[in-house]
Order: sequence, then C-alpha cells, then structure tokens
Amino acid sequence: MPRYFYVASLSIAIVAVAPTGSDAQDSIPASILVESYVPHRVFDTKQNRFSDFETMLAALAKADVVFLGEQHDDTRTHRLQAATLEGLDRRREGPIVLALEMFERDVQPLLDSYLAGAIPEADFLAGARPWPNYRADYRPMVEYAKAHNWPVIAGNVPRRLAQVVSRRGLGAVDSLPSDDRALVARDLSCPHDDYAKRFAATMGDMSGHGVQMTPDQVKAMVQRFYEAQCVKDETMAEAVVAAGTTHAALVVHANGSFHSDYRMGTAARVRRRLPESRMAVVSFVPVEDLDRVNGKSRRKLGDWVVFTLATPKPKASAPSPSGSPN
Repeated sequence: MPRYFYVASLSIAIVAVAPTGSDAQDSIPASILVESYVPHRVFDTKQNRFSDFETMLAALAKADVVFLGEQHDDTRTHRLQAATLEGLDRRREGPIVLALEMFERDVQPLLDSYLAGAIPEADFLAGARPWPNYRADYRPMVEYAKAHNWPVIAGNVPRRLAQVVSRRGLGAVDSLPSDDRALVARDLSCPHDDYAKRFAATMGDMSGHGVQMTPDQVKAMVQRFYEAQCVKDETMAEAVVAAGTTHAALVVHANGSFHSDYRMGTAARVRRRLPESRMAVVSFVPVEDLDRVNGKSRRKLGDWVVFTLATPKPKASAPSPSGSPN
C-alpha cells in the first residue's frame, strides 16, 4: 500500500477562538476554508523509488540552486512549494533567495520596496502586474520570504519584450532601446536541440487561429515563439545566477515545469553559466489517482518528482499567464 505524506499549508489561517454551534461553519469566511493537508507522493529519481517529503528536503538543502517546476493552475502544488520553502529554511544554515518566473525584471525596484516595508502591499500589487492567482498561490511564498528577510527576485523578461521577439524574431533584441535591452539576458542562445523539438511538439499544429498559413509560415511562427521562450529562459537563468552570486545563497526558483523539466530550458542555461553548481530539479505533477502513479515512467523529469492529487479544475480555465507551454 502506498504511503502518503501530508504537509500543512503555510497559508492556512489559524483561528484562536472559533464559533461554536450549528452555524459555526457558516460564520467562517470562505477565504480561509482550505484543506488542512496536501495529499502527495514523492519519487526519488536517483534511487528510482518512492521516498518522502523530509528526505527530499534534506537533499535539496545541500544544493546551490533548486528549481520548483509547477503547473501554474494547480493550487495544491503551490501549497507544497510554500512548504518546501519552510522546510529548506528549517534545514539550511545559510541564506536563501526566492526567485520567481511570475514577476518581471522591471518591477524589481517595486518588489524590493515592498520587502523593505517602504510601501504597502496594495501599492506593490498595483504596479507589479501580479498574476491573477497571486494572492492564493504565490503570496504565501513571497510573504514567507519577507518575514525572514530573504531577497525575492523578479526574474522573468517583461512580457511585452518577449512578445516583440515572438513577432519579429530573436534579432529584434538588438534593436531594443538600451533601457529595455538591459531587461533581457546579456548572453542569448537558442539552439535547435531536444528542447526546441519538445517545444515544437507542445505547440502542436499552429495552422489554425483563423488564418490560413503554409507549412513554412507555420514553421517560422513556431520558431519565433521558441526564440521568445529562449529569451525567457536565458533571462531567468541570468537572474538566478546573479542572485546566487550576489547573496552567496541557495536560490529557489519557482517556474512552470516546462522551463526546468528534463533539466532543460532555464535549468540548462543556469548549468551553462554555473557548470560546477549543485543543482536540483523538482517537478510537481498533478494526477487524478495517487494510488496508480508510476514514478519510474517520470524519472527523467528531474531529481525529484512530487505527485500531487490534482486540484479540481473550474469549468473553464484561463490560459497560462506566461504565454508559453508552461
């Protein structure tokens, strides 16, 4: 029988005095009626067997860079990410930096001001372009970092600049104004490798969209989209490396799993910049049935695969905020 390990969410509100009586449940705001645990199973890909959350934390605490690859719309994954931060804080003696795909480089000054207590959260959110699910899914991590005086890095390239590349190609970066060019990684590489093949396969048939295109036009469009993806990966990798070097710290980077699965994407670009670094890739995989997961079939995703019981989806889900496969 499989073992289950339950990790309490850091975002749970603790009520000191709860109402009693038949209408007690109705008196509790719906915003704090959350699950008290997250069902999951942890697979150790090096040992090729199921393990547990604490064993994973002990291994991650020895790394220089940890990637937490997520499905953006899976709330249970986000709660386990927050629990990972808490666990690393408990096990790691040195400093920790939180880096996020979900904030773009140009909002770093605003993020720093909020972390320093110079501006209220409302002002920070008004200017930082948070993702729609920030409050429920990413705020717990940012607030934990803030409470422990950790730097938080806005690592992603501004979406407007990625869109320029997706329309005009990688060469468009060289024609950006100097202020915008500084928001993009200095060194850019976009090889035609397995990552490019995986990207093209994920994009699928792009000949729809209400416009008739020739196969060559479709190929060119997918290539531009891939180049925009490379710009995101390179920029986030540059931010991770800079953060780790500046603060001599473990950097925990939360990103869509496509950016780090199989140690490709952002993970590969960090490796190129820091070939001797101790890097760990965690891939969170929502599944419908934890009793039937096959860890061995997913072992190439990273160093650890955390299967979560998939969060029930609403009838209509929004597209990925990153404008990329994940």
